[in-house]
Order: sequence, then structure tokens, then C-alpha cells
Amino acid sequence: MKNKIYMVSLLILMGVSSCQNDYLDEKLYSSYDPTELNDELGLNAALVGLQNQYSAWHTFISLPNATGQGWLGCWQIGTDVAYNKSPADMDPWSVPFTDYANLTSTDPAVSYAWKWAYKIINNSNSIIAALDNPKTVLAQAAKDKIAGEAKFYRGLAYNTLVTLFGKVPLITVPVSGPKTDFVRADLADLNQLIVDDLVFAKTNLPTVNNVSSNVKGKMYSRAHSAMASQVLAEAYLRMGQNSLAEAACDAIINSGDFSLVNQRYGVKANQPGDPFSDMFIYGNQRRSQGNKEAIWVLEIENPSSVVGGTGSSLPAGTTDEIGFPQHRRVWGSRYHQQKGMLLCDSLGGRGISRIALTNWVLNSLYSPGDMRNSKYNLRRDYYYNDPTFAKFGQKVDINDPSVNTQRFIVPQTNKWNQYDPKDPFGSAMIKDIIIMRLGETYLLKAEAQFKQGKLSEAAQTINILRSRANAAPVTGSDVTIDFILDERARELLAEENRRMTLMRTGQLVNRVIGRGQKITGISATNLLLPIPQTEINLNKDAVLEQNTGY
Repeated sequence: MKNKIYMVSLLILMGVSSCQNDYLDEKLYSSYDPTELNDELGLNAALVGLQNQYSAWHTFISLPNATGQGWLGCWQIGTDVAYNKSPADMDPWSVPFTDYANLTSTDPAVSYAWKWAYKIINNSNSIIAALDNPKTVLAQAAKDKIAGEAKFYRGLAYNTLVTLFGKVPLITVPVSGPKTDFVRADLADLNQLIVDDLVFAKTNLPTVNNVSSNVKGKMYSRAHSAMASQVLAEAYLRMGQNSLAEAACDAIINSGDFSLVNQRYGVKANQPGDPFSDMFIYGNQRRSQGNKEAIWVLEIENPSSVVGGTGSSLPAGTTDEIGFPQHRRVWGSRYHQQKGMLLCDSLGGRGISRIALTNWVLNSLYSPGDMRNSKYNLRRDYYYNDPTFAKFGQKVDINDPSVNTQRFIVPQTNKWNQYDPKDPFGSAMIKDIIIMRLGETYLLKAEAQFKQGKLSEAAQTINILRSRANAAPVTGSDVTIDFILDERARELLAEENRRMTLMRTGQLVNRVIGRGQKITGISATNLLLPIPQTEINLNKDAVLEQNTGY
């Protein structure tokens, strides 16, 4: 009898429990979706992710076979400053940017550039949308700062897209599911969004001296108002809004936060060198290290001392890697494979010579005495450094048939020299990446002045840089768009995205005439890139038009 009572009680309890099964309801305590974030800590974490996504432009390779090591070369090769001396040994991603007949809508670099930008845009949209969520309770000033950083990256990404592709789809809300009806927006609408975003960012972001976050005593770069002003100046120049571009440059120049490096400084200040080369020495590049010219520096951490630093391996099966910059390999020569040569710090570590400087750069670009052409900035001469080699200490003779001048002994910029004694093979790059500096601000201002017909003022602006470089001053009659692009090459060689500069100014085709090398098939078509074919094919419910000529 007692057992029957227990069984009845158990059945009743089970019945009650089955009716009250709310304990099975899932409660979401955390989410990776920024639209679900509603506090400042979470939104700032999303912004750091956005910053990391931006960095992919500078630190990406395609895995597992690393064919995308040539990604950086795509933005230099086939222009007036760089070429590949050995096309048979060329990274596949770079080939279409030398033989333009091969530049089609299925090109992997074109596709990656498109996806890179829209990832930034969608993530920015998610953060901006989260700020409008009623659950997000923040002071308006905090909201505006977060929105300013998100809009900075969105404006930058759209400006990149418009420069490369022209008209593109305009998306201002998060896309969380399949969408197959994109259309290309009018340039006027795209430009307005870019201006609105960057003006908002410039207004609401802190200045460079108030931007960083303290993490265990170290300072990490975040978006600030001068970065927004610099991108805004580029965008205004592309749009033909030249007086506004000049004003955007003046906002940086007159802020008092930045100054040109005119004196020796830093870790090798007591060694032979010059002020210009000091900016590009490992240990000198950051603002905290004395580089007051730097506006935006992508700070790279050494994997030998920081877990997860750049170049650290990702899990097996990874197809793309963010955090494996190739600048040293791309720009540096392969001197260590020449008999009688050993890897060393003074020669810049291990390069692969994916890029060679054009004869125009080496023989015609610089006037005598220009600091930017000094041996501390451009290396032309090599000396045998293997003490066991018979010619130890002698200059390498490039006319010697045993010397490989295709890949091994080639002139190189020293801007990407870097050697880690803990990693002599150079698996990782530990050097910081200077994305923006004041030298370029002056050149953008000079371009804006030139386009307004203010030739003498443009010459005065350019002469500020030429004076630093010990180059002869110029007058207003010397200033043309060609001269400005020459001066950009002198000042920003191996720093600027040369292809984007020439596309923005409409001068890509003109500039390769008489300056480019081993370039075939180039035409006015290439002033824009093709819309990726995969995007066109997936967009089944609307027409995503292709650019003319592709």
C-alpha cells in the first residue's frame, strides 16, 4: 500500500514538473553579435574587433599554400614605382597587376578587397545599430564616441570601395541573413555617406593625445580625430572638393599635436643615419617612442615575447590568416641566397624580392643630396659579409655573371628592414606599420592647393618637406599633378598604396608610360577594378552591374 502511495506521488510530481519546464528555456548571458551588446565594455570590445578587421589589409595572406603572399604587391606592382623582375617566379595574386589583360572579375585580390571592405561596413553597422537599442543605456557622449569610431571605419571602407570600384551597394543597416538584391548606388549618395561618417568621426573622436587605452602600462592605438581628417582630405580630393580637403589637412597641421621629424632621435640616434630613416627603425616608429610625425601606427607585437603576436600560427585548416604581414619579404631583397652573403640585421633580415624598384625610381626620381635617397633609406650597394668567403668585405659586383640580380642582389628600400635575433629566418614580421604620418598630410594639402590654382602656396607646402630632405626648393611654376605624384613617391615610397593613389587621381595609365616596367595590357579600363564575379552571380534578384571593359 505504501509503495502505491509513493508511485502516485511521483507521477503527480512528474506531471507538475512537465507543466513547469521553463528551466529548459535558454537564457542568453553573452553574445558575439554587437547588436545584442548594451554596455560600454562590450561595445568597445566590438570596436577592437573592427580595428582588427581593418588591419587585415596590411597583415593578410591566403593559406594553406600561401599563394596570397603577393597581396601587398598587388598595390605596388604594375605602377610607376615597382615591378617584378622575374614574372615566372611571381605570386599568382600579383600577375594580373602586371599583365592587365589577366585582370578579370574572378581575380582573388579583387574579391578579397571587396569582402574586406564589406566586413568592416557590416560590423560597423552592427555597432551603430546597437547604440539605438533601447537596452543600451549610456551617456550620449559615450555613445557619440563609440559611433564616431564605428563611422570612421565605415567611412574609410566606403572610400576605399569607391576609389577602387566606383559605384557600389550602399548598406547602412546590419545584414544578418541572405540578401540577393543588391544594386549599385549613385556616387553622390555614397560620397555623402562618406563625408557624413568622417565629419561625425572627426567631431566626436578624441584627439591623438587622449585616445589610447592603458593595458598593463602599454598604449594601444585607437581611432582619433586626426585619422578621420586625413581620410576626409583624401575623400574630398577624390570628389573635387579641394578647398574642403585643404581645410581637413589644416585641421591636422595646425592642431599642434604633430610635427615633422627634423632631428635624429631614438634607438640609433648615435649611429650613422638621418632623421628620415630614424622614423622607420624598429623601436622608433610609435608615438610613444618619439615619432611625433606618426598619425596612425598599426602596432605589431613580437611573437617571441608576446603570446599571439603577429605571425603566430593559426589552427590547422585555416584558409586565411590575419596577423602575418609580408612587408619585409615583399620589399626586401633575397641577398642571403647569393654565395658569400649571410642574413644579418644591417641588411634588413630575410626578404624575398617580390617587388623591385623601377629604374625610374632608382635613376630619375631623386635629385642629388635628397635625404630620402640616402644609403640609410635606399640600399644600392651590397658587400660580401660571409667571413669564410674569398671576397669577404668586397663590394658585390653586379656585372659579375655569378651574381643573381633578378632576386638576390637588387636595390631595396630600407623602410621595411627588420631582424629578430630570436627568429633569424624571419618567420614573423615584428616591425610596426606606419599607416599615416604628417608628411603625407602636407602632400595632400599641396594637391588641394594645386587643384585650386594656388600654385605658389602649393610650392610652399611642398618645400616644407623638401627642406627636411635637403632637396632644392621649388616654385609655383614647377607644381603639376605629375610633380606632386613624383614628390609622393619620394616621400612615401613603400608606405602609400601607390595603386590607390594613382586610381584616385586618375593618373594610373599616364604614370606607367615611361616609368613602369614589364607592364602589358593596361588601359583606361583599369582606372577601376572589376566587380567580383562571385558577387554578381550570387545577386540573383537584382542586377549588380559590371564596370565597363571587364
